[in-house]
Amino acid sequence: MSFSFSLSRRLSSSPSLSIPTFPPSLPNPTFTLCFHSQPPSIENVVDDAVSQFNRMLLVRRTPPIIEFGKILGYLVKMEHYPTAIPLFRQMEVKGIEPNLVTLSILINCFCHLGQMAFSFSVLGKILKLGYQPDTITLTTLLKGLCLKGYLVKMKHYPTAISLSRQMEVKGIEPNLVTLNILINCFCHLGQMAFSFSVLGKILKLGYQPDTITLNTLMKGLCLKGEVKRSLHFHDKVVAQGFQMNQVSYGTLLNGLCKIGETRCAVKLLRMIEDRSTRPDVVMYSTIIDGLCKDKIVNQAYDFFSEMNARGIFPNVITYSTLIWGFCLAGQLMGAFSLLNEMILKNINPNVYTYNILIDALCKEGKVKEAKKLLAVMMKEGVKLDVVSYNTLMDGYCLVGEVQNAKEIFQIMVQTGVNPNVCSSNIMINGLCKSKRVDEAMNLLREMLHKNMVPDTLTYNSLIDGLCKSGKITFALDLMKEMHHKGQPADVVTYNSVLDGLCKSQNLDKATALFMKMKKWGIQPNKYTYTALIDGLCKGGRLKNAQKLFQHLLVKGCCIDVRTYNVMISGLCKEGMFDKALAMKSKMEDNGCIPNAVTFDIIIRSLFEKDENDKAEKLLHEMIAKGLL
Repeated sequence: MSFSFSLSRRLSSSPSLSIPTFPPSLPNPTFTLCFHSQPPSIENVVDDAVSQFNRMLLVRRTPPIIEFGKILGYLVKMEHYPTAIPLFRQMEVKGIEPNLVTLSILINCFCHLGQMAFSFSVLGKILKLGYQPDTITLTTLLKGLCLKGYLVKMKHYPTAISLSRQMEVKGIEPNLVTLNILINCFCHLGQMAFSFSVLGKILKLGYQPDTITLNTLMKGLCLKGEVKRSLHFHDKVVAQGFQMNQVSYGTLLNGLCKIGETRCAVKLLRMIEDRSTRPDVVMYSTIIDGLCKDKIVNQAYDFFSEMNARGIFPNVITYSTLIWGFCLAGQLMGAFSLLNEMILKNINPNVYTYNILIDALCKEGKVKEAKKLLAVMMKEGVKLDVVSYNTLMDGYCLVGEVQNAKEIFQIMVQTGVNPNVCSSNIMINGLCKSKRVDEAMNLLREMLHKNMVPDTLTYNSLIDGLCKSGKITFALDLMKEMHHKGQPADVVTYNSVLDGLCKSQNLDKATALFMKMKKWGIQPNKYTYTALIDGLCKGGRLKNAQKLFQHLLVKGCCIDVRTYNVMISGLCKEGMFDKALAMKSKMEDNGCIPNAVTFDIIIRSLFEKDENDKAEKLLHEMIAKGLL
């Protein structure tokens, strides 16, 4: 395997190799000299250590560096990292050259403070002074990358792998901590073969894999979707006498639920109960989440009741998950009952909890109630996020109150919450549906001005709005712009333009566009065919429409009632009532039930042509079917 990262290149991008006076984000500590007659507190002992360090700096005959290292090491052990850093600087100012131990201590300080750039600059100093980094130095750096989620957040897996390679090249034997970090890196990169080769190395070096080793490997397999393989690995290591912990089983349960194997996850939970590992809130929350996603909310609630009965107390995640499940099942009363219950138990709902309920209220058209809940959030000190505002804006747009949505958008900006692409998409879609296309286009220009990248959904909403407003030329121009900006047009884009061209009687362009989309590998759907058949029928090209409709039948496509209605309307327009009635019978034979629109099209056409007897017969049939 080749590694794209090299140590020298990493160091060249670091800050200057001289040790900084102090990271700007850290307060400069003050030192005081104290004497005690009572047993000293930790703070007093630290103060004494600092005083001793300062006295050592002042004596004529400077003590050996090892003595300074002892005090620095003690301060690090007591987790007084900000205190140790300026002491090191004072030592350097006095001309006392640090050794590998003191420099490694300094690396450790910066690592714990999340100042990884400074940590690497110290490594550069080590090399500059001619020292060879040892296992402790490089392991400290590796651990530093993992601390505070730095490795995951910054995606510095190649950096960690390169450090491990440097250890190998220099003949420094890695320890179990180092090798576990390496496994974690390969797992996050999806390189499971390399992860297991590191496991082989652990065994070869005579180390015993610990729960961190095994949990990391199982999680890595689950992240790749290889949950069955993870289960097999679990069975294998358990058979060899290894003990799994709550994290191990939590990983497996999560993996199973993510691939939709909730029933298997439930079985595993029951199996865990027969072993020494006690299920915890994470395991139960995972199962509840899986069951809610499968829309088995009643069973999810049973598990919720069970965990309470066993003294495993639900947390905000458990409650939020179950509330989401109730909302998904349309049981809003139950969802709000759970909200009240968690508040009574002093479990504070978070922004995610409230967002779930606001979304559910908006989807039921209860926007006023959603706004009241938003006010409750603010009163309770829960900071609204972009999702909170987006959800309410979408709710207003769904009930056609675009002006209210616009006001919420402005409030969001005023309160310092930055709108995202989704925010703009909601507003653009709402404005287009309210026939305020010019305002929607202005919002697109604002997005581009703010360096926000419009996505396919943005363009689709605008193109559809322009087409429905009869501005086909602008829609086609926007479709070209979409392509130039790297946003590929999809079937929804083509359907909007195709429908617009048909409605404006540009049938040749519509047919050409239909052929073009097939050429580009975009498969037409039922909406595409219906729009084109409707356009051809209304444009006096019934034969072309019949040919296209027949093509659908031959292909075995599932034709819905709307497509049949369009074709029947075309036949009626040409006075071909027998064929229209035959198609009505045929659609019934094909399992597509005529609706009120089907009957209305034929009956109106028959009355217009004075075919009153046939019209009345159909009218009676329509009444008998309960469609009138």
